Amino acid sequence: MSNRSRDFPENGELVVCSVTSVKNFGAFVKLDEYGDKEGFIHVRDVASGWVKYIKDYVREGQKIVCKVLGVDHAKGHIDLSLKAVNEHQKREKIQQWKNETKAEKLIEFIAEKLSVSVDDAYELFGNELLSDYDSLYDAFESAVSYTEDFKDSYSGEWVDVFLEVASENITPPSVQIESILELTSSAPDGMERIKNALIDGLKAAGDGSAEITCVGCPRYRLVVTAAEYKEAEETMKLVTDRVLKNLLSNGGTAVVKRENK
Repeated sequence: MSNRSRDFPENGELVVCSVTSVKNFGAFVKLDEYGDKEGFIHVRDVASGWVKYIKDYVREGQKIVCKVLGVDHAKGHIDLSLKAVNEHQKREKIQQWKNETKAEKLIEFIAEKLSVSVDDAYELFGNELLSDYDSLYDAFESAVSYTEDFKDSYSGEWVDVFLEVASENITPPSVQIESILELTSSAPDGMERIKNALIDGLKAAGDGSAEITCVGCPRYRLVVTAAEYKEAEETMKLVTDRVLKNLLSNGGTAVVKRENK
């Protein structure tokens, strides 16, 4: 969520912080996403158990992820916890922050191309996108993944520039699913029949979203890449059905086993 949309974080929210000062009783930080507002981590919230030396856990200049414990809007106090954030949450939040920082830079670039100020760009389209999507980065991803839908949803001179910048700077999100195909044929030209079945199966995908590699005969790995799981599942079914139909009709045997990633 861009810091343009809210002045303070909410209780329970994960926030990216820069450590500014470390004392024996706790650490002071700046909240990167909220206009560098100051937050405080009490020593009891730095780590589980007894903390002998707080600088073993936090140091000045460090970038960390904290959970918001409480916000006093009147006094501007923000209490934070470092120990309440696990490694997975930290990695996920840092990536989200990097993505949003990139998106905000792209908005600045678009504003420059439109010859308007950054504030005017948010007034023109940025604030609307923030109300329609969870983040600016989500808006950019949607623009490159569903371009026609995006064009139908918005109008104005900014749309074409937005789409151009999005396509040049954002990689569409994708998911991958896998299956193992066990294919055999006792015919003299069995390998050729298997090869033809695999080629026929890939044609069903049609757009290069499926790949098949041999992982040791008679096993072949089928990898399908798509924007969403539903789309990937549909493509997987099309390819495997075509491979099985082709090989079975030519006297071979085929078994499909799903791989868990």
